[in-house]
Amino acid sequence: MYSMVYKQEQAHDDSIWTCAWRKNQNNGTDNIVTGSVDDTVKLWRWTGDRMELRYSLEGHQLGIASVDINYLGTTAASSSLDSHIKLWDLDAGKQIRTLDAGPVDCWTLSFSPDGKALATGSHTGKVNIFSVDSGKRESTLDTRGKFTMSVAYSPDGKYIACGAIDGIINIFDMTSSKLLHTMEGHAMPVRSLAFSPDSQFLVTASDDSHIKLYDVQNATLISNMTGHQSWVLSVDFSPDNNHFVTSSSDKTVKVWDISTKACSHTFYDHADQVWSAKYNSTGSNIVTVGDDRYACVYDCPI
Repeated sequence: MYSMVYKQEQAHDDSIWTCAWRKNQNNGTDNIVTGSVDDTVKLWRWTGDRMELRYSLEGHQLGIASVDINYLGTTAASSSLDSHIKLWDLDAGKQIRTLDAGPVDCWTLSFSPDGKALATGSHTGKVNIFSVDSGKRESTLDTRGKFTMSVAYSPDGKYIACGAIDGIINIFDMTSSKLLHTMEGHAMPVRSLAFSPDSQFLVTASDDSHIKLYDVQNATLISNMTGHQSWVLSVDFSPDNNHFVTSSSDKTVKVWDISTKACSHTFYDHADQVWSAKYNSTGSNIVTVGDDRYACVYDCPI
């Protein structure tokens, strides 16, 4: 049964734009990371019924636009409007290093499946790949397009997908670093995209209020889904490979069923637009954050 199990009000001092959730594979700690316009990154421990603040991480000079956690659940990355990426040790609550991605070149970021690289989307349309170990830029993928607002690795590491401000979606083959597919999928910015756990599907979310599901290998549109009344700001696939979650400027969070291509459940607990929604490692919970400064955690049937 879908239900809200916890709401952290005033989780930050300003709008919360981004979140991530991953279990630490070394010690079993369930880590939730949130990033806010208040310039801070916060690390929370999920106890099973509540979020406990462990660390408030400072160092960015402008609002946090994106966060991610590596597959081991040990390291977080945050990107800021200050054009820097910071890596954080989640056990110690300390900064590991800062990556200079400027000027204005790190709106969004995503860890590679092996945790060795970070992909970032830039205002110039390029996708920059940084080494986590060295902090240096290793390569650049040229979309030949406009401002890249969303980026994601496929779980098998074979592809990177990115979405642009003009609604264009590009998929790169990471073996050759060449552009594989370009889809003119949306009429407005693609705020978020995510691969299915089996890397067969790509789901995209846009300001045009539409959600699209693609077959990755052939770049064919499988379904165009509607239901949100405003911008769709975030999308994340469940580890069960059968569901995904979206969040929207219409203040709602929706869970969708892949088999029926329909909405399974809608949550109405936020008081303002919901910027980010992410599953935990098993798909049993979802965390959401938004302009209302809430962090909500939901139970999902699995």
